[in-house]
Amino acid sequence: MPLHPVARRSVPDEVFDQMLAEVVDGGLAPGEALPSERRLAEVLGVSRPAVREALQRMAQTRLVEVRHGGATTVRDFRRAAGLDLLPQLLVRGGHLDLAVARSVLEARLAVGPAVAALAARRGGPALAADLTDAVDALAATDDDVERQRHALAFWDRVVEAADSLVFQLMFNSLRAAYEPALTALAPLMGEEVGQPGAYRMLTTAIGEGDPETARAAAERVLRPATESLLAALAAAGQEPGPDEEPADQPGAQQDGGPER
Repeated sequence: MPLHPVARRSVPDEVFDQMLAEVVDGGLAPGEALPSERRLAEVLGVSRPAVREALQRMAQTRLVEVRHGGATTVRDFRRAAGLDLLPQLLVRGGHLDLAVARSVLEARLAVGPAVAALAARRGGPALAADLTDAVDALAATDDDVERQRHALAFWDRVVEAADSLVFQLMFNSLRAAYEPALTALAPLMGEEVGQPGAYRMLTTAIGEGDPETARAAAERVLRPATESLLAALAAAGQEPGPDEEPADQPGAQQDGGPER
């Protein structure tokens, strides 16, 4: 477990970040028992209360399981964690994780059209003025970061009008992950937030109470950024392109041999 001393003492956030990286990157495997608080404090060069607070945060985000009187063990975060972990996963060590960013955008593409359809059905004409104001503000600037902020304000109103608690909580988590990375994502998001005409079409469909047209318009708004990110990842050799299958995917055929 290649942990290293934290530069400052009593910094549970930094301890949490190191432990999170170990779990996510596989340095700590699911089912593995963590060292004692005392040992972790020695390795990290911090106080035991700092370690204890970091472990409590890890338990709250379901990264570890704490058993009273027993060992603290690592959980499989892919099976146990929730959307509240996304902000920590999207930007780690000051760097944007493009694979996580891809997942965030893919989730938006899957959920956004359904939310727009609900907003058209439940909000309708009452939304038109607010959405128009948000699109006007988006169209009035050529700064991609500011455009993203106006786009978020637009979707705030759409999600609120959809009147779905689950979608609202999903949006809150996705936004919490997305907002700290606005600047890093600006080059990839320009294609989306730079199309006010598509937002106006969506606004019209919602204002007219037309769920199916709103669904299609939302797809048109959200798809470009998703495809741009997939293309960027494919170009970097980190992820397969939209129409490619990873060579090492379970069940994929390799070397001309039979499917395994």
